[in-house]
Parts: sequence; C-alpha cells; structure tokens
Amino acid sequence: MTGRLDGKVALVTGAGSGIGRASAELFAAEGAAVAVLDLREDAATETVAKIAAAGGRAVAIGADVTVAGEVDAAVVRAVAELGRLDVLYNNAGVNSAGSVAEATEADWDRCFAVNVKGTFLCSRAAVPHLAAAGGAAIVNQGSVAGLVGIPNFAAYCAAKGAVVALTRSMAIDLAARRIRVNAICPGTVFTPLMEPMLRARGDGDLEAGLAKTVAKYPIGRLGTPEEIARVALFLASDDASFLTGSVVTADGGMTVQ
Repeated sequence: MTGRLDGKVALVTGAGSGIGRASAELFAAEGAAVAVLDLREDAATETVAKIAAAGGRAVAIGADVTVAGEVDAAVVRAVAELGRLDVLYNNAGVNSAGSVAEATEADWDRCFAVNVKGTFLCSRAAVPHLAAAGGAAIVNQGSVAGLVGIPNFAAYCAAKGAVVALTRSMAIDLAARRIRVNAICPGTVFTPLMEPMLRARGDGDLEAGLAKTVAKYPIGRLGTPEEIARVALFLASDDASFLTGSVVTADGGMTVQ
C-alpha cells in the first residue's frame, strides 16, 4: 500500500459488510484510523477485527443513520477516540423495489430515510470536525439508479437522485470550509444488499437474475466491493484535491449504452 491516507481519520457508514467493509479495510491499509459505523454493531465489530488483524486501527460504532441523536453521538465518539476527522464516507444505504404504482409508503419512507436523510444527518454532524481538520473530504454513495431509469425501483431511483443533487449543493456550500464533496454512482455490485433484488429479477432464481443483470453491462460482469472501495479511496485522498461536486460513475459501462 502507498499510505494515501496516512495520519487521517475516516468515518465509514454501513461498514459492517459489502462496499462499506471493503472501504474501511482499504482506508485502514492506506494509513487511516477508521470509525466503522453500522446499524449492527456486531457487524461493525467484525470489520474492526479484520482491520486489527491486518495491523490497522479502528473503532466499532453501532448507530442508526436515520436518528439524529445516534448520529451526533457516533461522530462525537469517533473524534474522541481517534482524535480528529478528515474523511466521511456516507455509504450506508438500503434498496427498495417496486414501481411508483406498487411501492409502499413504508418502503418509500425507509429508502429516503436511510439513503438521503442519513447522508444529511451524518454530514451535518461531521462538518464542524471536518472543517477543523483544515482540508477534508466527504464521499456520498449514489447509484446509477440516480442517473438513469431502472424498472421497478421508483423509490430507490428517486432517493439516489436526491443524493446526487445533494452532493452538488454540498460541494458549493462547503468549499469555503475546505471540504470537498463528491459522489460515487456504482452499477450493480454483488453484495448481501443486492442479492434479494437479483433473486427477484430472476423470479426467485439467483442465477437467472444475475444473467439478466450482467447482460446490461458492456464489461460483462458485475462490480465488486473492492473496486468501489478503490474509487472511494481516490476521492477521499489528496489525489482528488481538485475534485468537488463530481459524480463518478463506476458502472462497467452500463450508463453509456
């Protein structure tokens, strides 16, 4: 590893599995101390154990990103235990299937609460600490679903579109505080979060769902958590020092067809 985050402290939400776990591990390998936040504290603890086994430094924090008090307490704890905050990766998210004619109000509310409100609450809590660092980065997790229409994913498309718009607004508002804000819009990545969607797309058959999904990608496969983690590392590091308000698609060519 090249030490691209040496001396920095990063907070990664939804870091108990999938892209969040891969990113927390990579950030730690690149020199950062990492606050590993997840709704499931046991999953966060598993990620911390992996980081510690590799010689890294991390702390597990259980919190619901949709609850302001829990978010505020989590950020305060991260700074108290790790000393500062330089990077926030708003990765926590949920899926929601169904067209606008089929989606339930509960699904809609949950999708916006986690994906959009969670990004807002975590960013709001982190901004004073990021500003105090004298140069910091926020990475928001968008999706190709926020850029193009995806059949039967009305709430998810709308929520991720809101994250993209929020990213651009934040980039303007926070530039004077030397906080860069960018978004990643991944294509389909095979994670525990995506497996139910893939099964549904295949009418209960995971392999059939995978085949239908892969057919949309010119690169001929789905992404991996580790590939998205490397994009997040770039945006979090000084290598991206002139990027703010950018929306980076990491989608195997899906959106260029």
